[in-house]
Amino acid sequence: MKKVLAIPGSIRASSSNFLLLRAIAEMMAATLDVVIYDGLAGLPHFDPGVVDAPAAVAAFRGMLRAADGVIICTPEYAHGVPGSLKNAIDWTVASCEFSGKPTVLITASTDGRFGHAALLETLRVIEARDVDRLALLIPFVRSKIDAISGVVEPSTLAEVRALMEVFVRTMAAGSAPSTVE
Repeated sequence: MKKVLAIPGSIRASSSNFLLLRAIAEMMAATLDVVIYDGLAGLPHFDPGVVDAPAAVAAFRGMLRAADGVIICTPEYAHGVPGSLKNAIDWTVASCEFSGKPTVLITASTDGRFGHAALLETLRVIEARDVDRLALLIPFVRSKIDAISGVVEPSTLAEVRALMEVFVRTMAAGSAPSTVE
């Protein structure tokens, strides 16, 4: 069973993104061991001059290294990437935990187009693997999920299932960039 670190881009435990990650974890429980990271709010502000990573950063990096793949599910704030998520990713730039790691990006927000594009570019720069193939934009997310049932809108559920199938195949393909569709 593949280990996956799921990172919600919002620090609210009841956010739509957290609920979506929880639904994905339940949907994929037979195939993936999904751990939802809840430490974004505890990470210190990124400082490129810090030589020894603070404990929270070292733990986050360790979780990323131990994972076979990553799922990021994030809202868009003011047409951009939420600051807490960008901060976490910035802590990994020099240590390269995302490099070669299959990474799903789901932007689930009211609109999401701008934040999605910005985060895709960041993930490309840090060499997250197959992120362009493993990306999904879910606009108007609040009308498509609920806290009890997870994903309730049928076409969104189908898109999420299809994305997760590609993700599983990508992780199974090993370390070389995958061409599996």
